[in-house]
Amino acid sequence: MPTDTMPSSDAAAPPSNGASDAPILKGSEIFVRALEEEGVDRVFGHPGGAVIKIYDAMERIQPSYDHVLVRHEQGGTHAAEGYAKATGRVGTMLATSGPGATNTVTGIADAYLDSVPIVVFTGQVPTHLIGNDSFQETDTTGVTRSITKHNFLVRDVNELASTIRQAYHIARTGRPGPVVVDLPKDVQMDEAPFAYPEEPGLDGYSVPGAAAPTQVDRAAAMIEEAEKPLLYVGGGTINADAPEVLTEFARAANLPVTTTLHGLGAFPETDDLALGWLGMHGFYHTNMAVQNADLIMAVGARFDDRVTGDVEEWAPNAKIIHVDIDPSCISKNVYADCALIGDARTVLQQLRPKVEPKDTSDWLAQIDEWRGECPPYEYESPEEDGIAPESVVEALYEKTQGDAVMVTDVGQHQMWVCQYYKFGRTRSHISSGGLGTMGFGLPAAMGAAFGMREGRNLDVVCVSGDGGFVMNAQELSVAARHGLPLKIAVINNNYLGMVRQWQSLFHEDRFSHTDLKPTNPDFVRLAEAHHCVGLRARSPDEVGDVIDEAWTVDDRPVVMEFQVPKEEMVFPMVPAGAASDDMLTEMFDKEKIAKEG
Repeated sequence: MPTDTMPSSDAAAPPSNGASDAPILKGSEIFVRALEEEGVDRVFGHPGGAVIKIYDAMERIQPSYDHVLVRHEQGGTHAAEGYAKATGRVGTMLATSGPGATNTVTGIADAYLDSVPIVVFTGQVPTHLIGNDSFQETDTTGVTRSITKHNFLVRDVNELASTIRQAYHIARTGRPGPVVVDLPKDVQMDEAPFAYPEEPGLDGYSVPGAAAPTQVDRAAAMIEEAEKPLLYVGGGTINADAPEVLTEFARAANLPVTTTLHGLGAFPETDDLALGWLGMHGFYHTNMAVQNADLIMAVGARFDDRVTGDVEEWAPNAKIIHVDIDPSCISKNVYADCALIGDARTVLQQLRPKVEPKDTSDWLAQIDEWRGECPPYEYESPEEDGIAPESVVEALYEKTQGDAVMVTDVGQHQMWVCQYYKFGRTRSHISSGGLGTMGFGLPAAMGAAFGMREGRNLDVVCVSGDGGFVMNAQELSVAARHGLPLKIAVINNNYLGMVRQWQSLFHEDRFSHTDLKPTNPDFVRLAEAHHCVGLRARSPDEVGDVIDEAWTVDDRPVVMEFQVPKEEMVFPMVPAGAASDDMLTEMFDKEKIAKEG
């Protein structure tokens, strides 16, 4: 994760009581006021004994920000992620000690692997009881140390305000990531002067900006020499607010663009230079372009194994330019011939005037030939009764025309959304990538919808599988309580679909414990039980009507269940550990798979 120089968790933060006329406040009141000073506009949280003083202070002070009572701390942490991804601001979560803190761990790990800026505040037992196995005590900083950009245990109320200032600064700057602040109960009750620091006071903490000029010149020369160049764009481009600069650069230089799962939306998918996404379930022509390119310029991407497959066989003919703000990512998975360490937006601005337009017509024509061999956006309708899942995603695109925030859970449906929804806006695609967290979709969509209330005013659509949806379905009540007009599409095949696909492809149809049908809920009634609208489509001719009806509801969430055959699979597919050009492009040949292992 980020290698920005960090202060020690045990180091004393600069005190926040520099002003002699500063008001004397309890720690709980300092917490409330500090979040106001930080500009927080929404806190997702769930009260408990170790944070009851903070909740009491919120009730007394009535701060300028809103609090959203979630039904489960994991859901709240994913909601903070969704808010952060949709808005570009830091998401905030507040939980109690012990089980409240441990319930946030999955969301923290998800944010860590996907570089999402969130700050998670957890209650803790009084400092004199730490280490005594006290009621609802957990070593939260120890538990989260390996999955946070940084974490703090506040032992002195005089350090509380400055620690909060540092936490938000660390979370949002450099390569973003989660920060945990553990708050013992006695610190919340102690008193201190309150003055919120103007600066974070993090001596030694620095964030790369511009890349070294010599490296920029070298990269420009490599681009000029290349005959088959390719831009490989990741989520770091969006984190750097660089999509507009990237798009201008790609068009000016006439470079084809492929994006990762988190890079979707960084470059308009409808552009002639857009190849779509790459990797395990990427398009055939995109992976073939990667394997035949002579230069790949990676921008804000980390060469994840779901992109590269067999790293020794990945892009064998290509020299690599790697633009990244995190030095630890350079040559970690794939050797970089030229490293541009810095902010992606700044680096692209440095590079733009040094790169002349290239004639890539022959290269683009070759890519078009591969596109014709295995056309994207084509699929066969199910042989038996049921809805083609790809058609649902296409119908959602037709309804929104790409003018929506698409949030997915994890599984086959996630891949279909990446393949069949044409993203044209930055921050329009929200998903769990590195951790692959089932249960992410609904609460993240809820957080994104709260973020949309702050100015963007876009529809928020959540696409989920039946397996992942039930993992955090309780958050429907929260979305209903706040009148969020979420549109939720549940692609229901009554199976853990992606696991079933692997069992069918590589385990001789031994469907071990993936069948959900016997006790899967009635999703329409489940929605209604949570004060939402429930709709169902059983056949292809009902899909459009259900979607149209869902869009007439604007005061609560709508759950749309689409019944699809369990046999449906996601193709293309690069088997785990295979080379990127060794793709399964249609229904598998079991004998070939068995022979090749």
